[in-house]
Amino acid sequence: MEAGRARRIRVGIDTGGTFTDVVALDEVSGRLVTTKTPSTPANPADGFLAGIEKVLELLEGATGDDVSAVSHGTTVATNQLLEGKVDRLGFITTEGYDAMLEIARQSVPDGYGNSYFWVKPPRIVPRDLVRSVGGRLDFTGAEVRPFDEDGAREAARWFRERRVDTLGICFLHAYADSGHEERMREILAEEHPDAVVSISSEVLREYREYERAMTTLVDAAVKPRLSSYVSNIGERLTDYVGGRSVPFYVMKSNGGVLSAEEVVHQPITTVLSGPAAGALGAALIAQVAGFERVLTCDGGGTSTDVSVVVDGEPTLTTEGSVGAFPSKIPMIDVVTVGAGGGSIAWLSPEGALKVGPQSAGADPGPLCYAKGGAAVTITDAHVVLGRIPPHLLGGEIALDVEVARRGVEDLAGELGLSPEAAAVGVLEISAWNQANALRQVTVKRGLDVREFTLATFGGSGSLLLCRLMDILGVTTVLVPPDPGNVSAFGLLTVDVKNDYVQTQVALDDAVDVGALAAAYDALTGQARGALTREGFAEGDHVFARTADLRYFGQAFEVRVPVPEGVLDRTVLDDVVAAFHAEHRGLYGYDFAGDPSQQVEWVNFRVSGIGPIRRPEIRPAPSVESAPVERRSRPVCFDADEGYVDTRVVWRADLAVGTTLAGPVVVEEYGSTVPVHPGFSATVDDFGNLLVRRAEA
Repeated sequence: MEAGRARRIRVGIDTGGTFTDVVALDEVSGRLVTTKTPSTPANPADGFLAGIEKVLELLEGATGDDVSAVSHGTTVATNQLLEGKVDRLGFITTEGYDAMLEIARQSVPDGYGNSYFWVKPPRIVPRDLVRSVGGRLDFTGAEVRPFDEDGAREAARWFRERRVDTLGICFLHAYADSGHEERMREILAEEHPDAVVSISSEVLREYREYERAMTTLVDAAVKPRLSSYVSNIGERLTDYVGGRSVPFYVMKSNGGVLSAEEVVHQPITTVLSGPAAGALGAALIAQVAGFERVLTCDGGGTSTDVSVVVDGEPTLTTEGSVGAFPSKIPMIDVVTVGAGGGSIAWLSPEGALKVGPQSAGADPGPLCYAKGGAAVTITDAHVVLGRIPPHLLGGEIALDVEVARRGVEDLAGELGLSPEAAAVGVLEISAWNQANALRQVTVKRGLDVREFTLATFGGSGSLLLCRLMDILGVTTVLVPPDPGNVSAFGLLTVDVKNDYVQTQVALDDAVDVGALAAAYDALTGQARGALTREGFAEGDHVFARTADLRYFGQAFEVRVPVPEGVLDRTVLDDVVAAFHAEHRGLYGYDFAGDPSQQVEWVNFRVSGIGPIRRPEIRPAPSVESAPVERRSRPVCFDADEGYVDTRVVWRADLAVGTTLAGPVVVEEYGSTVPVHPGFSATVDDFGNLLVRRAEA
C-alpha cells in the first residue's frame, strides 16, 4: 500500500453506446458499489471521468488519490465494425494474390432464405485500393523469390499520393518468416511516414491467408480510432489521479486485460472488449447461484451480445466475427447483433418492417430522449407500451413519452397498423433477432438451448426475456442485481492475459519433439516478457499451453490442452488421445485406433496469465419490510388485449424468497424487468431475480 493512502479502490468502467457503467471495489473493506452515467460520444473521456467521479461519491470520502487501478471495457471497435464505419483502408499483399479478398470463402452465414442468389458482401478493402509486391516465401519460410524493394517503394508512394493512410500488410506464408512484411513496413515508414500500418505476422502468426489478411485489416481499420481513444482516456485519467502512474487496463476479447500502453499496438484484441467482460461477469454470478450451463444475453444501447458458459467458463473460439468482418483471434465466443435499445426501426423498399443494425446511439438517441432523434427505436417502443418508466437511471433522465408516441403512430400509419401493434411488432422482431443469435451459439454448435439457464443483463437485456423464453423454450432466466453494470463488474474479475500462436504443420508420427518443445519455449518466452512488462513478478506468472489438431485431410482443427512440463512422446500421445475424445464430443465420432486416419498438428498456442484478486459475491442482505408497490401504470403486453393496469415494484424492496406473479414490472436504478402474464419472478439468496413460467 502506498504511503499516505488508507484506501485502495479498483474501478471497472464499461463504456457503451448509450450509457457508461461503473463499478468500484474498495479492496480494504470489500465494499462494492455501482452507478451509470450517460456516454458522451463527442468526447468519451468526459463520460469516463464523470462515471469515476460519480462512483467515488458513493464510497464516502473517496477521491482520485484512492484509485489503485482502472479496468476498462470499450465498444469503440465493436460499434465501428458492427455499423460498418470503416474509413479508407489499403491492402498490400503478395504479387499474384490481389484478388484474395474477392475470392474469400464460400460462406452463407444466414442461409439463402427466400433469395435465389446470395452475393458476397462488399470487401473491407475495395479492389482499387489493393496493391501487390513481388517476392515469395514457401510454407517453411524459405525464400522462393527475393523481396521486390523497388515495387514496395512504388506501392508506398502510390498510397501516399492518394492519401490512404491506414494500411494492412499480408504476405504469403509470413507466419513462417516475417522478414518481407517487416521490410515492407520499414519502407512505408520512409516513403509514407503518416501511414498507420498493421502486419499479419504480428497480428496473427497463423496460416490461412484469407483469415489472416482479414484479421490484419480489421486490426488496421480500428487502430486509428482506438489508439486516439485510449490515449485520450489515459491522459485524462492521469490528470484526474494527480499525475500518479495508476495501472490502466483495457479488456480484451480473449477474457483477459492488457495495459493501455500495449493495447494500442494490438487493437484487434479489443473487438469484443465490452461483451467479453459481460460474459465473464455473468458467468461468475451464475456459477455462485448454482447454474453451470448458462447462456448470457447482454443488451445495451447499440447491440445485444450472447455467449455460452459451461462449468463457469465462457467458451472460446478463433472463428469469431463482428458484423461482416471475421477476426481469427482467440476470443470469447460472442455473437453480436444490432438489437440494442437504440436500434432503429425502418421500412425496407418492399415495405417490410426491419429493426437495426443502425443505432441512434446516445446522441441524438431515441425519440424519447428529445435530443433530435428522427427515427423510432426499440426504447421508444418500450416506453410507449409502458414497459419501461418515463425516465431512466431512477429519474435522473426524463423521457418524452409523447414524442415517442407520435413517432410510433407515424410508423404505424405507414404499416397500416395500430400504434400498439406497430410497437409490439418492433419488439417482436428484436426478440427474434436476439433468439436467432442465441441459436447461433447453441443449436449451430450442437447444443440444446433448452438445457441452459438464460442470464440477461445490460440496460436493455432483460426487457424481452419473457418472449425469449417462449421462442427458445428456456425454463429459467436469471437477472443479476444491478444488471446494467454486469459488464463493469466483470472487468474486476479479469486476469491479465496474452495469447501467442505459431503454425507448424506436421503429421503426428513425424513431429520433431525437440522442435515442438522449442516452439513452445519461444511462445512462453514471449508471454513471460509481456507479463513482466505488465508488472507481474515471475512467481505469479501462469502459462496455459494448447494445440490445434485435426485428422489429415480435414479443413479445420480442434483445440486441446497440452500439459505443462517437459514434452516427450508420451505427453504427445496423451494430447492426441485428448484430441480423439474432444472430436468425438464435438462431432459424434473419432478415428482413435484407426491407423489409416493420421492426426496432424497445426498450431501451437501459449496464453500468459497474470492473476488478480476477484471481488467476493456475498448473499443478499435481508430486507424485513414487505415489497413496496411504488405505483401502477398501464402496460401493453399484447397488442390485441391492449393496456392492462400493472403494478410496479422497486427491486431493492424485494426480500430474499419473494415471488411475484405477472403481470408486474420490476424497476431498479439501471434496468427494468417486465414480467408478462403467465410468468413469475423469485428473488434467490444472492439477490438474483429468477423468472419462470407461472406453472413451473
